[in-house]
Amino acid sequence: MNPEIRVFETAEETAAVLADDLVQIISGFGEDRTFTIAQSGGTTPRLLFQALAGRHRDSVDWRKVSFFWVDERCVPPDDPESNYGMTLNTLLCKIDIPPENIHRVMGEAEPDSEALRYSEIIEKKVPMRNGLPFFDVVLLGLGDDGHTASIFPGNETLFSVRETCRIAIHPNTGQKRITITGKVINNAGIVMFFVSGKNKARIVGEIVGREGPARYPADYVSPLAGRLLWYLDEDAASMIPGRKTDFV
Repeated sequence: MNPEIRVFETAEETAAVLADDLVQIISGFGEDRTFTIAQSGGTTPRLLFQALAGRHRDSVDWRKVSFFWVDERCVPPDDPESNYGMTLNTLLCKIDIPPENIHRVMGEAEPDSEALRYSEIIEKKVPMRNGLPFFDVVLLGLGDDGHTASIFPGNETLFSVRETCRIAIHPNTGQKRITITGKVINNAGIVMFFVSGKNKARIVGEIVGREGPARYPADYVSPLAGRLLWYLDEDAASMIPGRKTDFV
């Protein structure tokens, strides 16, 4: 699959355009159900959530949107590392969305049982296609080691397992996380990467410009029947081969 690559000068501009595009997709959604989004956490997504809250607080009927999490650290929701906590503080508490549309991972729970519980929640609340949950949009970030969601180098088998969620362990800190698996990511209608910063430029260049076998977990993201979009700031895009002519 050829990804759609969109590059903007700054991370803030990239976040604003991504927010506008996401809202346009939500507004054009015509099915008689809630629009499902699985989002990541971290510093870069914070900019997106701030843009959504600032630019689109009232331009979307958020009651028709359901939020899920791509991954979560096994920490309480008030911990500074909680992806849910960050999303709550930057977006969810600022828009009119019913509590029943927010489906968080309980990072404070026992990890094995929570991975199973969250799998069951997703499978109950998200439409099924191809025998797998079908998210309308999956929002992903990218680590400077090539990981995405909480699928780290060496754990690429998480793109082939049948489970909806699995436990992952950060290779450096040993921290446990709960992540949706690769088949669920690749079953989505649209997958959007949002990446910023010079520290990500090398890995972005290797993944987006790759020819040959996959080397990193993010290489394995290839929606079966959906779209793959990369939203990059100029710094993150600076090492993509032929970048001045490849953008769309």
